[in-house]
Amino acid sequence: MTEFERALPLAGASNFRDLGGYGAADGRRVRWRRLFRSDHLAALTAHDAVVLAPLHLARVVDFRGRQERAALPYELPAVRYRSVPIEPTVVRRYRELAERGERLDAAHAQRLMLDTYEGFVADDAPQLAEFFEQLLAEDTPLVFHCTAGKDRTGYAAALLLLALGVSRDVVLQDYLLTNRLYRRPPPPGDDATTRAVHEVIWSVRAEYLETALETMDREHGGVQGYLSQRVKLTEAARQRLAMLYLEAPTR
Repeated sequence: MTEFERALPLAGASNFRDLGGYGAADGRRVRWRRLFRSDHLAALTAHDAVVLAPLHLARVVDFRGRQERAALPYELPAVRYRSVPIEPTVVRRYRELAERGERLDAAHAQRLMLDTYEGFVADDAPQLAEFFEQLLAEDTPLVFHCTAGKDRTGYAAALLLLALGVSRDVVLQDYLLTNRLYRRPPPPGDDATTRAVHEVIWSVRAEYLETALETMDREHGGVQGYLSQRVKLTEAARQRLAMLYLEAPTR
């Protein structure tokens, strides 16, 4: 299964893909056609609706902030919608710098991205707890997304896959697929500094996710400690998560 077979060919979303098939705990694999991650869904076309119909999507979790949702609202027929907002700190801080007349360079943008991932760990555990509550609620296909489907969605996907027992190496590979799939917006200018900043902010890099994981290692003894201590994912919840989203073990 290549990344292009994993990804769905949609005109209105470029980063919509299935999390199934990854090797997980006890030699089992993540179930196909149950968990999907994506960029925003407000630009889906009528043809996209035909492509998505066989998935029987029942639930959507939207990590976008208030202004993002207001700017690009959408509704999917027969799909239950849940907003779990994680505000886009990189964009906010970029605007704060611009308002002060400070120009962002690539090094500063890199620092903002790393700070964002540290912030996911420090500040956004309640939203991740709500995300896992939605995952555990029932056994129906679910898609979760933010605007680009790369940072908030990438972080949530990593925690979900790690909770299911997928290895860090494989989780990182899934995270980095965004760089192959996502259609980035064009840079706002054509000078070298602007293009360099645009590359930093609109791509994903291994060090971004690794910063979050290293923070969990340092402060919580690892991802599983973080899930237990901050996300409140109990052993019973882990077992139910595996029951819902891993293939049955082979005999």
